[in-house]
Amino acid sequence: IWHRNVVTLIGYCQEGGLQMLVFEYLPNGSVCGHLYANTGKESMTRLEFKQRLSIAIGAAKGLNHLHSLVPPLIHKGFKTSNVLVDENFIAKVADAGIDRLLRGFDGAAPSHHPSSSCSSIYQDPEVHSLAQLSESSDVYSFGVFLLELITGKEAASLISSEPREPLVHWMESHFSSNNEVTDPRLGGSFTSEGMKELVGLTLQCVSTSARRRPKMRLIAAELDRILEKEMSLTTVMGDGTAIVTLGSQLFTS
Repeated sequence: IWHRNVVTLIGYCQEGGLQMLVFEYLPNGSVCGHLYANTGKESMTRLEFKQRLSIAIGAAKGLNHLHSLVPPLIHKGFKTSNVLVDENFIAKVADAGIDRLLRGFDGAAPSHHPSSSCSSIYQDPEVHSLAQLSESSDVYSFGVFLLELITGKEAASLISSEPREPLVHWMESHFSSNNEVTDPRLGGSFTSEGMKELVGLTLQCVSTSARRRPKMRLIAAELDRILEKEMSLTTVMGDGTAIVTLGSQLFTS
């Protein structure tokens, strides 16, 4: 499953009754340490909008590679903490295939059971009705990851009501109201058009209908397009000169 955007497995050690997997070392760690504003300490770096798009592109390409394998490899536990960045802030997806490894290849455990490592906020709500995880389930988890890139907060802290309303409904109500939910640390580092397109893509990913969610290949291509446009616009206008759109304006043409 080797790919530029997937954490590389170097080898393993089995000694004295202990088993260990050895992966490549990524000095900048998880995206969480650079993203969440409420980690209790100053983040190691301030991720601007284009950097967040670049990280999202890397993660999307990593997941797309897993889905393109024959048979497709479903991550089953994708979340922001599983997106690591190297010294150049190139994103790599971690823990790919771990669920399959831990459960064995002989079907000893039901493959449709959600991985315990995947927080419920990231889980596709259709999993319980369909009783299976699929590529579209990974897409839903990726949508939650995009939401965290937009807000700079853990999704679980954004939606605290029980029973939890569908994430897509929460996003539609909050991004179309006067509540400003985009990360204030972004400042003027993004254009209103770029943010609007990213929010629109996130809404597609967390759709309540798995059939309506785009494939990871299309998501990666759309993120590439958004970043390319963002680069061209900010090059012409200069970083920080674009008008930041409030949530209430994101869904108006």
